[in-house]
Amino acid sequence: MTRPLASKTMRLKFYRPTWAEIDLDALEYNFGQVRKLVGQKVKIMVTVKADAYGHGIVPVSRALAIKGVDYLGVASIDEGITLRKARINLPILILGTVLPNDVEPILKYNLTQTVCTEELAYALDKEAGRRKQNAAIHIKVDTGMGRLGVSYDKAKNFIQKIKSLRHLDLEGIFTHFPLADTDINFTHNQIKAFNKLILDLEREGIKFRLQHAANSMGLIGFPQSHFNMVRPGLVVYGIYPKKNLDIKLKPVLSLKTKVVFLNRFPQGKGISYGHIYTTKKDTTVVNLPIGYGDGYPRNLSNIGPVLIRGKRFVVSGRICMDQTLVDVGNLKVRLADEVVLIGRQGREKILAEELARLSGTIPYEIVCGIGSRVPRIYLGKLSNKIEGETEVYNIGCPGRKSRHK
Repeated sequence: MTRPLASKTMRLKFYRPTWAEIDLDALEYNFGQVRKLVGQKVKIMVTVKADAYGHGIVPVSRALAIKGVDYLGVASIDEGITLRKARINLPILILGTVLPNDVEPILKYNLTQTVCTEELAYALDKEAGRRKQNAAIHIKVDTGMGRLGVSYDKAKNFIQKIKSLRHLDLEGIFTHFPLADTDINFTHNQIKAFNKLILDLEREGIKFRLQHAANSMGLIGFPQSHFNMVRPGLVVYGIYPKKNLDIKLKPVLSLKTKVVFLNRFPQGKGISYGHIYTTKKDTTVVNLPIGYGDGYPRNLSNIGPVLIRGKRFVVSGRICMDQTLVDVGNLKVRLADEVVLIGRQGREKILAEELARLSGTIPYEIVCGIGSRVPRIYLGKLSNKIEGETEVYNIGCPGRKSRHK
């Protein structure tokens, strides 16, 4: 049982015992690892889009602000507004593009916009002029991703054309790597092309204060891609973009639930939808209040590992929308026993990377997919410094302060 932080703090209980724990000490550690890797002269933009990869955009951003992050990266205007309404005053880059008709809130909330079309540049310039202010922008250059950005061979002319717009501040220029984890030569060529463009523009008197290319894999594997700002996401959350990398990380997110029902079944009993699992002997089957409606992937049916009383078991049968079953044999299990789906229990651990491999996806999808009905509990020293969160009292984490998103 944790102690109230203050009388004004509202006591909140949640009655479905499924939750995610976010270890802000681990977040701080991983951010420190990035800082060591790039040094003090290179700025760090942490990507907090998609609710900070499922970790909670506002609490994570507040924690990173305390630790000295230089910039935050979001996917949309809405995410930027969420941070501004939470009184986060750091520079915020909208990494995606927006429609020209939607530029008003970009200026209103002092957001920085990615630009790769003349239409958007003109719309921002016009709105900024109307407000008698400047609009900070970063130019996105496509050096090989084939997604968003002005094509590399057209970028110089594009930038020359819009630089004369009076109310635009061409603060940054950036590109993105599609193959940093699989194709060294391709990535090196991207870096060379991007660097050449920057030098060509500088010779013509166009200099960007911020130049960035390195995602998590670029950050670790391609030091020459650091330029003067890096843009990590995955590694800050303690997830490796590739095996055997020369960086030590700590997982930030754990996913937990509790046993809410037990059944004793005979050999040969089919369980859950489709009866794709049949008991091999007289056994105990436990019911967990988590399912694909919470973002726990349905294709982990019959293969997903879970930890109960320090031992590994495997999901038994189809994962349902709200429930998952596990055959625990003759293990002495009790109601309310804690079950770990991502994280540590005793000497055992389950990583998001393992679940991604088993379910045929990537770790991003595992953590981003954890739904909003799963409460996030914030642990560690920084949780005491994050304002506006609500303490939770009933999940059974003795000795650690926790706050609920």
